[in-house]
Amino acid sequence: MPIPDFARHRLFLEPALTDGARLPLEREQANYLLSVLRMKQDDTVLVFNGRDGEWLAAISVEGRKQASLTLVRQTRPQPAAPDLHYLFAPLKHARLDYMAQKAVEMGAGVIQPVLTRRTQVSRLNLDRMRANAVEAAEQCGILSLPEIRAERPLEAALEALEPERLLVFCDEAMAQASPVAALAQAQSGPLAVLIGPEGGFDEGERQRILARPGTLPISLGPRILRADTAAVAALALVQAIRGDWPR
Repeated sequence: MPIPDFARHRLFLEPALTDGARLPLEREQANYLLSVLRMKQDDTVLVFNGRDGEWLAAISVEGRKQASLTLVRQTRPQPAAPDLHYLFAPLKHARLDYMAQKAVEMGAGVIQPVLTRRTQVSRLNLDRMRANAVEAAEQCGILSLPEIRAERPLEAALEALEPERLLVFCDEAMAQASPVAALAQAQSGPLAVLIGPEGGFDEGERQRILARPGTLPISLGPRILRADTAAVAALALVQAIRGDWPR
C-alpha cells in the first residue's frame, strides 16, 4: 500500500470518483480551499469517498466562493474495510467526538453505540459522529470510513453480533491478568471490542455479556480508565495482538 501523501490537503467527497470526472464543490468546501487555504487555479488536492480509493484532483476556480475539482489520477487503491466492531456506551459532547475520531484512527470498521442502564446519553447525533469520522480520516490518510450504526440496547447489540465474532469485553470487575496472553490464546476469527459506561455495567448486564458464547473478558490493568481512554487502550491491544498491526 503506497504511503499517504501528507503534503497535500485531503478532502472527503460523496460522489463516485472516476478518471477525468469533474466534481462541483459545495460552497463551504470551495470557501475553505480558496479563502482559508488560499489555493488557486490548477492547485491540487487529494480526494476520497471511502469507496473508490484516493485521487489527485486539480482545482478549477469558478467564482469567489465557487470551484470544482477535476480528477487527474488515482494515487491509492481502495483497501478492504477493517473487520473490527467497536461497541461502546455513548458519552457526552466533546468526549464522544474524541472517541469517534480515535476509533477511526485505530481501525474500527463498525462503530456501534450501545445503551446500558448507566449510559449518560440516550440519543445521539449520528451526523456529528460521521463528521468526526470524516475529519479523522482526512487528517490521518485513512481511506475506509467506518459504518456508524444507530444506538441500540445492549442485549440487541449482543444478539446482532455474528456467532463466530469474538467479543473482547473490557471488564472492570475481572481479576487482573495479562490481556496480551488472553488475546493471543483466544479463538481466531473476526473481532469486536466492548467498552462500558462510566460507572461500568451493572452486574446483570455483566453476566449477560459473559454468558454470550465467544466472549473474552480482559482486564485493562490496575487503574480505572475513563471510557474514552479505555477505548484507545483496548483497540491498541487488539490491533497489536490480533489486528492489522505488523507482528
